[in-house]
Amino acid sequence: MSLFIQQLLNGLTIGMVYALIALGYTMVYGVIQLINFAHGDVFMVGAYLALTLIWAFAAVVTGAPFWVVLTALLLFGMAGCAVLGALIERVAYKPLRASPRLAALITSIGVSFFLQNAVMLIYGSKDQSVPEIIPHVRFEFHGVSFSLTQCVIFLTSIALMVFLTWFIQKTKLGKAMRACAENFEAANLMGISADRIIRVTFVMGSALAAVAGGLFGVYYGSINFHDGYLAGLKAFTAAVFGGIGSIPGAMVGGVLLGVLEGLGAAYLSSEWKDVFAFVILIAILLFKPSGILGENLPEKV
Repeated sequence: MSLFIQQLLNGLTIGMVYALIALGYTMVYGVIQLINFAHGDVFMVGAYLALTLIWAFAAVVTGAPFWVVLTALLLFGMAGCAVLGALIERVAYKPLRASPRLAALITSIGVSFFLQNAVMLIYGSKDQSVPEIIPHVRFEFHGVSFSLTQCVIFLTSIALMVFLTWFIQKTKLGKAMRACAENFEAANLMGISADRIIRVTFVMGSALAAVAGGLFGVYYGSINFHDGYLAGLKAFTAAVFGGIGSIPGAMVGGVLLGVLEGLGAAYLSSEWKDVFAFVILIAILLFKPSGILGENLPEKV
């Protein structure tokens, strides 16, 4: 039983990261029906921005409390990736808004390769070690252990998900985003600035991915310019699992995917843990294409 609970906690930890990335996929798809395959690489850029700030703190400020460093690196990553997300939308996707969806899809793959190679040229192709900024503290309870890092990931992810839910449901800008997701043309006719809403969607999704990237690097202690590819595919699987276009679905899908991956690694094979995500994706597409919380809606034309 202790092994089950331990793997459940480990799966929840990485599931929270998947959920934060999946939110960006589902928000963009909900507004403009685009699968932004460059989103995983924005997550990777966020991890490298966090590492850069850790290096800066090590060189300039020594002895700062870990929560100051952690807050600073997350905010720095969010700011950098928010600008990057707005730039990607403005340069790569906005000129193709009236083009067939396939054109934007291919462009997103091109942006993904561009970001990967840009980071490789700047930081190098080898794995980069992320210094341990959170104290190595572990809590034991009936044979189950969890670290302070895991607690930070849980609390940060849950806080951001709660904030995003409040923002989407209660704020004027959030209601405009929901209106665009419901009927883009009608929202535009009612005076909602479509360009502004799309830009805000990319900015918010990219900022969440940056937080996921920073937490990912701190948790695993190592990052590589290829990390965004696999993590992005898993987060996309989580978005489809929960129901693409559904924000609660992205949260649930990410958490469940992480849990299933953790349990599969423990009880089946850790070497095949990356396969579980794609087996789930195939099963969902075959038996419930709308996902857990998604709805079967007619195709928008």
